[in-house]
Amino acid sequence: MTKEIILTKAGREKLENELDYLETTKRTEVGERIQVAREFGDISENSEYDDAKNEQAWVESRIAEITQILAVATVADVPRRSNKVAVGNKVTVLTQNGSEREFVIVGAAEADAANGRISNESPAGAAMLGAHRGDVITIEGPTGKEITYTIIGIGRQ
Repeated sequence: MTKEIILTKAGREKLENELDYLETTKRTEVGERIQVAREFGDISENSEYDDAKNEQAWVESRIAEITQILAVATVADVPRRSNKVAVGNKVTVLTQNGSEREFVIVGAAEADAANGRISNESPAGAAMLGAHRGDVITIEGPTGKEITYTIIGIGRQ
């Protein structure tokens, strides 16, 4: 049984663009690198050839992965106005030390915590889903410390 994959509209477009780039530009570049490396002679001790073949394997693997994701993914329908947090929403929270942070709740396939894009499956993302402006949520952080957020804004990304 395949796990449900949720994408935002922007996340789907990003994956479609990456797939297009890999299938057209990158695949051709790697093929040319392999051809040039073959011209160096004996491929059994040819590091350029080995590197190019490894990159080719990665490219083909990523193409297969993206194709599979796009085939089964559901695109989150983000309402224009919402009073509760859903996948695709930008959520502004007030931290326990009084600073504001913004998160975008996304599916796991497009999560990027360093850039504030948190998965709906992460502890923070899961706790925020369904919450309303003014709600206080408490999660256990990666170090085991409790983190408290007060939701002060819900919008579209």
